[in-house]
Parts: sequence; C-alpha cells; structure tokens
Amino acid sequence: MNQNNLTALKNWFEAYCASFFTPVAEDQRNITLKQDHTREVCLNALRIAEELRLDQERALLAEAIALFHDVGRFSQYRRYRTFDDSISGNHAALGAKVLVESKVLRDLPKHDQDMIVRSVTLHNVFSLPEGLDEDSLLFARLIRDADKLDILRVVIEYFGQDAGSRAEAVSLGLPDGPGYSPAVLASLKRGEMARKADLATRNDLKLLQLAWLYDLNFTASLRMVSEQDYIQKIAAMLPRNDEIAQVVDLAREYVREKLNLC
Repeated sequence: MNQNNLTALKNWFEAYCASFFTPVAEDQRNITLKQDHTREVCLNALRIAEELRLDQERALLAEAIALFHDVGRFSQYRRYRTFDDSISGNHAALGAKVLVESKVLRDLPKHDQDMIVRSVTLHNVFSLPEGLDEDSLLFARLIRDADKLDILRVVIEYFGQDAGSRAEAVSLGLPDGPGYSPAVLASLKRGEMARKADLATRNDLKLLQLAWLYDLNFTASLRMVSEQDYIQKIAAMLPRNDEIAQVVDLAREYVREKLNLC
C-alpha cells in the first residue's frame, strides 16, 4: 500500500458516509458520531504504529484498517436505528461484507486486502482466536486498541452532554439510574473484560470502559489512557461508594504498574 492508495480509500469512505446523511437531526447525529469516531481511531492507530516503529507501508495499512473498522455501522444504523449488535447484526461482519461487495480494496495487494478484511472482522470479538499469524495478530491488536481508546472518549463526552444534543445510540438503549450489574463489577474485581451481555444500566456501560483497559495490548495505548486521565473521568461519572472506588483503584493501579514496567 502507498499514500495514493490510502488517499483513494479515504475519498471513497467520505463519499460512502455522505450517502447516509439525513435531514433527521437525531439520525444525523449518530451518523456523524461514527464518521468522527473513525477519524479519531485513525489518529490513534497512527500513534500506536509510530510508537511501535512500524515502517511506512505497515503504518499506512494500520490507518486503512482504522478507516474501515466501523464501515458496517452506517448500514446497521440505517436499517435498525441502533448500534447494539445483539438486536441488529454484527457490525464487523457487515463491514467486511461492505468491503468485499463494493470492491473498494481491489487496487491493493492481496496481502493488504486480506489483512484489512480480517482485521475489520476481528476488531470487535471478545477475544482473538488462537493461531493467528504474526501480521494478523499485530493488526488485530492495533485496531482493537485504537478503537477502544476512542470509545472511551465517546462515552465520556456522551455523558457530559445535554440529552437533547447527544447521539443517543451511544447508550445502547440502556436505562439510566443509580444501579449497576454485579456481574460487570465482578469482572472488574478480577481484572478482566466485562461482557456486553451483562450490561443492564448506563452505569454498566461506564464500568465496561474500565474493564476494557485490561484488554489493551500496547504501552502506547496505556500511555494515552494516562495522558487523557480517562480513569478519573469515568470515576467522576459513577456512583460514589466503596465497591466502585475499589474497582477504580484496581484499574488505576493496573495501568500504573504496566507503564512502570516499560
């Protein structure tokens, strides 16, 4: 892949996004949200690639994967009016289908085409499958980190906005209230990823962001979490009690220890 290839892919993506624009304000907010999210994930991917000292071709490939990682979200939202895969369809699979059927990758080397489709397909799985080759593992881990880092930003911004001006699909239709799921809290106490199936309230969605920290793969990703003070920002949105304080402290200590070991 070269810079001209990537420029062509970016032009295609912008035109594809524009085909979903609508005069319905709430729907347009959700489409714009995913368009902006994609741009931020591209920036995250580039920073991780730079810290990993990937060569130019591999950095361009990482950016192309980031560009297309959520391409399935647009048709998903148009059809189902949600970003909740459990009640619509797997947006990663939808994205891979868009890439194959549109033939947007046809001018790329076969290796790059395969890597983009594979990475898009794997970017949202709970855990990566065994037996991936070195390149597949690298790019899958990279896009998963870049994506999670920006979802942290998106969720924090969502809960800081007025109800009438935010993209409501971010909340996945979860009810608001003071409660949270024992299963999500238990995952955090074990230092593990929480499952979306266990989410019952909007507080669980906030806690999920903390749980995702345990699945970040690169020092650059943890450094970005620290630089943006994401843990404190999430903590400020959660109920104030001892068990929440415990899992927040565990997450903070995990990131601190990982960075100190580097």
